[in-house]
Amino acid sequence: MQHEVKLLLQQQELSFAKRGIGWGLLAGFCWGLDGTLMGMALAMVPFNTGASLFAAPLVAAALHDGFAALWLFIKNVADGRWRDYLRTLRTKQAKFILLASLLGGPIGMSCNLLGIYFAGASYTAAITAAYPAIGALLGAIFLKEKISRRVGTGILVAIVGSFVVGYVPPEGDQFPHFYLGIGLACIAAIGWALEGVLSTYGMDLVDSDIAIGIRQAASFLLYLFIVLPLVGSLAFEVLFASLSTPAFWLIACIGLIGGTSFLSWYRAMNMTGVSRAMGLNVTYAFWSVFFGWLLNGLQLTSNLIIGVVIIFIGTVITIGNPRELANLRSK
Repeated sequence: MQHEVKLLLQQQELSFAKRGIGWGLLAGFCWGLDGTLMGMALAMVPFNTGASLFAAPLVAAALHDGFAALWLFIKNVADGRWRDYLRTLRTKQAKFILLASLLGGPIGMSCNLLGIYFAGASYTAAITAAYPAIGALLGAIFLKEKISRRVGTGILVAIVGSFVVGYVPPEGDQFPHFYLGIGLACIAAIGWALEGVLSTYGMDLVDSDIAIGIRQAASFLLYLFIVLPLVGSLAFEVLFASLSTPAFWLIACIGLIGGTSFLSWYRAMNMTGVSRAMGLNVTYAFWSVFFGWLLNGLQLTSNLIIGVVIIFIGTVITIGNPRELANLRSK
């Protein structure tokens, strides 16, 4: 009887691990599409007016996180869980989730979109894909997560592939502030790594769907009341000008995609741990190249193709055997 119970628990853990892997892969797919579409939105009126180097991308980032928060709230209300927002905000874990929202939203997301604006979506994705290595290291230090040699190797391989994708600068003068964008993408990587560690710690006693809902809502409010006022009146001019443009509605749709990515990422971190979830999510660099080719006519150079293959290999190594994770969780 005891053996049967143990076997049943192992089967449940295996199913849990497999679902976590699925959520991690979905997060990468959606984030790659999200970044490509946001690059297209930033090329539309009023974000392409050139009035300010920083105002337009930051306004777009605020709208993106605002719509993502709205879609996540609608989802949680439909599940009958809107009261969980208030309950969670009264807990100690909420402080970590709110801090994660600052690092991942106004810092991480802003620098990511500024990177896309100054260096392009594919190159920014290649640089920000370094965040799993930072997150895995921080997770091992602060969350005491054990990183197997295989998982660590898979993450590093995927990151190498991401850098292969973007190591060749774009030709021409399309991105005159290219290296500024690369620097901002590096800051985004650090912000997202810290977010992953803090949010995973906060989700010890908080459901991941509620955690990401609070994260996105807090991020939008930080943009609206702190970030945009610091930029100045021009930011609000761009914001109000965007309300009557197709770009506004495009970002509303992108917010749904981004919200799905965030939701999937938080679920994956809760189910599989920081390092493995980040290793799966890093596939967004691959999807960014694919959607750039499909939607924007991105030229498929040899380094792009080689990098994509390396990312795929790294992802397979990272996923490994789900039974390994299930056995670790059951001990």
